Amino acid sequence: MGLALASLWLLAACAPSPLYQQQAYVFGTLVEVSVYDVPEAQARQATAAVLARFDALHRALHAWQPSDLSRLNAALAKGRRATVSPELAAMLREVRTLSARADGLFNPAIGGLVALWGFHSEQPQTRVPNAAVIARHVSAAPQMTDLHVENTTIWSDNPAVQLDLGGYAKGAALDEAVRILKAHAIRNALVNIGGNVIALGTHGDRAWRVGIQHPRQAGTLATLDLHDGEAIGTSGDYQRYFEVAGRRYSHLIDPRTGYPATGMQSVTLLFGGEKAGARSDALSKPLFIAGPATLAKNAARLDIAAYLAVDSHGKIQASPAMTARLR
Repeated sequence: MGLALASLWLLAACAPSPLYQQQAYVFGTLVEVSVYDVPEAQARQATAAVLARFDALHRALHAWQPSDLSRLNAALAKGRRATVSPELAAMLREVRTLSARADGLFNPAIGGLVALWGFHSEQPQTRVPNAAVIARHVSAAPQMTDLHVENTTIWSDNPAVQLDLGGYAKGAALDEAVRILKAHAIRNALVNIGGNVIALGTHGDRAWRVGIQHPRQAGTLATLDLHDGEAIGTSGDYQRYFEVAGRRYSHLIDPRTGYPATGMQSVTLLFGGEKAGARSDALSKPLFIAGPATLAKNAARLDIAAYLAVDSHGKIQASPAMTARLR
């Protein structure tokens, strides 16, 4: 995904020293780490550590290339138990918790459906899958509740469970970035993983300012200031999608129907506190999939105070907490 498809970006990208920035391409998207007001050598070392960690996570969590996750999926498909790293086991426990909170609408167990729709490939999809095959995947009903995590041993009651952590990995990586930056005595930084962004400290005498991309037009829908420890994440149908006969099919699949959700163009969440990155990434999915009619109700149920959504007709809904932060 190119920069043009990212949902947010740093608006102060051209600011002069003492802003140090480094870019890379990880998780299939552009990543940018910005560090403010430390010696360049310190900033370079901290940034290198963050990007190295991102690369390690990308290689461990890749859903279709050889990885720790793909090897686990192969074992699950055969009904076997597998031993994974303590780190992956901890992530799967967190993902199960988030999925349960979202009543399964955030469901990383539907990796088989994601692959069926062609999103486990570097090549763009050109056709809609067979309806009967989609129905078989849905009837198999893979859920995160089928997955068992006992220390580092993983198994599933349902061989249809195939894990895809694409809706969680970028947010979790943001939380890891904050941990690493703090370990390198970095107090002020901004990390942007293709539109999932987290802030540390400030940008000089002001907050870090980011823009929320309009899902159908070039440029920003709005801007806001991120304060220390806050993260923002967007799920949108403009990031990964293909079109057939003029209809858009995105990677955000409704596990209840097996088809890409169609009620929203984008949903952006703002979180602070513990695991802000992971929550902002994962919990935008159930709001997107459930659609605009139940947006406020679902947000309240998930303890989401700040959200901005654009429905399929371009109508904007924003919570009072988010409205107060938008510029």
